[in-house]
Amino acid sequence: MSGATSGQRLAATGPCPADVRRSAPALPRVYVVSEVRLYREGLTSCLTQQGALEVVGAGSCADALGYITDVRPEVLLLDLVSRESLAIPRKAMLILPTLRVVAFAVADLVTDVLACAEAGISGYVPNDGSVEDVVAAVLRAMNDELVCSPRVASLLFRQVAILSSGRGVAPIATALTPREREIAKLIARGLPNKIIARELRLGPATIKNHVHNILQKLNLQRRGEVARLQFDV
Repeated sequence: MSGATSGQRLAATGPCPADVRRSAPALPRVYVVSEVRLYREGLTSCLTQQGALEVVGAGSCADALGYITDVRPEVLLLDLVSRESLAIPRKAMLILPTLRVVAFAVADLVTDVLACAEAGISGYVPNDGSVEDVVAAVLRAMNDELVCSPRVASLLFRQVAILSSGRGVAPIATALTPREREIAKLIARGLPNKIIARELRLGPATIKNHVHNILQKLNLQRRGEVARLQFDV
């Protein structure tokens, strides 16, 4: 009898499994966005096995804005391989104002990191990042923290100083190479690719690639938006 009573007393005073589950902190809820199905399914599988994040969904850029309304993630994991990806963060944050966006497959270049910052991205994982790096970037973004190289941190500070000085959008154009700046000026004049190629004595395919890079680096959707930029002489 005394043994049974003692056992009942221990059961009454110790936490039951259900209580332990209720007291455990909830995992950050993430939604994976990538135009490549294989990438998003692979990342979803790896993150699920890793167990530090809860993947509540995955889809393409076209699907993401509709689905996040229903599943309400805390963090959007965004594949930057597609040029359209940079338009997603601000649109998503109009739906979920507290949403954090962490980009992956980011080239560790000053221009690409600046493009992420200007698009409203909270953190990034470079091309050679691991699943553990993705998890760390998400957890840091949840705490409003960002990991980047000293060089990138210095550039971000300099960009803030430039913007606060009232020099407008002109500094954005400095992210372009000299050739890209030359082509951007011609685009701003309304010249089509064929005429630009003839004027610079380059192939049409080369001009097309440069235009793609210019739009991506400046986070623009259409070539007509280049005309709004102010280029240094």
